[in-house]
Amino acid sequence: MNEAENETTMGAVMTAYEDKMHDVPASSAGAPGAADLPAATEEAGADAAHVEAVLVDDNTPCVLLVDDEPGVLSALRRLLRPTGYRVFTAESGAAALELLASVEVDVVVSDMRMPNMNGAEFLAAVKALYPETVRILLTGYSELDSAVHAINEGGVYHYLNKPWDDQELLLTLRNAVEQRALQREAMRLTELTRQQNEALREFNTELEVQVHARTEEIRQTVLFLEDAQHDLKNNFATMVQVCANMIELRCGAVAGQSTRVADLARQIALALGMSGLQAQDVFYAGLLHGIGKLALPDEVLRKSLDRLSPEELQLFYQHPLRAQMVLTPVTQLAHVAQIIRQQYERYNGRGVPDGLIGEDIVMGARVLALARDFEGLCSGGIVKDPVTPQKAAAMIRSQAGLRYDPLVVERFFSVLEERAKQEGGDPLEQIKSAQLREGMRLADDLRTGRGVLLMTKESVVNAHQIEQIRRFEAQEDKPFTIVVHRFA
Repeated sequence: MNEAENETTMGAVMTAYEDKMHDVPASSAGAPGAADLPAATEEAGADAAHVEAVLVDDNTPCVLLVDDEPGVLSALRRLLRPTGYRVFTAESGAAALELLASVEVDVVVSDMRMPNMNGAEFLAAVKALYPETVRILLTGYSELDSAVHAINEGGVYHYLNKPWDDQELLLTLRNAVEQRALQREAMRLTELTRQQNEALREFNTELEVQVHARTEEIRQTVLFLEDAQHDLKNNFATMVQVCANMIELRCGAVAGQSTRVADLARQIALALGMSGLQAQDVFYAGLLHGIGKLALPDEVLRKSLDRLSPEELQLFYQHPLRAQMVLTPVTQLAHVAQIIRQQYERYNGRGVPDGLIGEDIVMGARVLALARDFEGLCSGGIVKDPVTPQKAAAMIRSQAGLRYDPLVVERFFSVLEERAKQEGGDPLEQIKSAQLREGMRLADDLRTGRGVLLMTKESVVNAHQIEQIRRFEAQEDKPFTIVVHRFA
């Protein structure tokens, strides 16, 4: 032991009596946890551990003092008493490690020169076992090499020379305690962040499951609504065709005439670049273009246009106005009603009922007028004797710019050419009702011998419909004409 250490030790011995008056041994102080701490034994001798708990608050910083000289420990305890720290002492490295196993310590202050286990070895063990504990070394000037070794091996936070300066030691301890507090707060925040991240991850996982379930529910709902809307549209279109069929029955028209007008009008509309919705309105207008005829007398309905008297013609040309009035309550058919009203307007302005000219006539009405007249020429509705499609087309061409829009006429002939190309492309087959099989697709409307529409073109038949068709056919005088797409 050097001269400085002797001086410190003598000072510690001189104050030993005073320490005994103020300090109470750990075994009898009643401090929390004192019964669990290592006690001094005869075998341990100088390695006995003494503990003093200055305060009992769990948040109070804990300092462990390690020195093989009791006088030094007493001096340090007395110095630290005003700080309010909980102070533990041990007289050897082994006793200190035993104490550290049962008590969480914030700062360890260790002497360098101790028997059996010096300060460098002890602090290295503390670093390995309790790396969060801040480590301070007390050493003499002659032990600089040992201090460097302790700093390197034991990760010493700071080292102080013996004899120490009280203010420097207190300041160093305060900084060490603050560093330990910052470490604990950082650890607490890190753990809190980890827990919050884990909770957030679980929440996100649960949210993803809920979002996925909700998205799937919405998707199913959308599919259901789309199917319902599709069925509604199909049912609406079928009801319009049923109405067209009733018009034909009442007016004595050739079965399927309205459907042929509607199909041709829709094809021309699409060839003109009209949208699908616009072409659909034109199709409905073709099906219902004669609905106003239901109010006409039979003698007018039974004649072709070329055989009507002037009075009968005037009465006949009022049917588009009646059609518009009949369709007014149906919001979806508002534009269809306008097309039907203007179907007898002429491109040169000499039509009825409003005398509209050229572009003032809605495009759908210009298309419907041509499709209606072409079918009327072929079926005998305009002239007494039907004409061939070729002659009817020539008559249509001759009226371009007069009755009909020249652009519509041009697109009409494009549609005829396309039809001619497709006639040989899709194999069709005419079969008997006994040959009908579930899944067959109709290539044309299925009607009774009297023209009553049973199923529309492109419908796929099922078992129930096949049974109905056969039952209806049994009540007719002749078998149905059934045309289907041939299976590949």
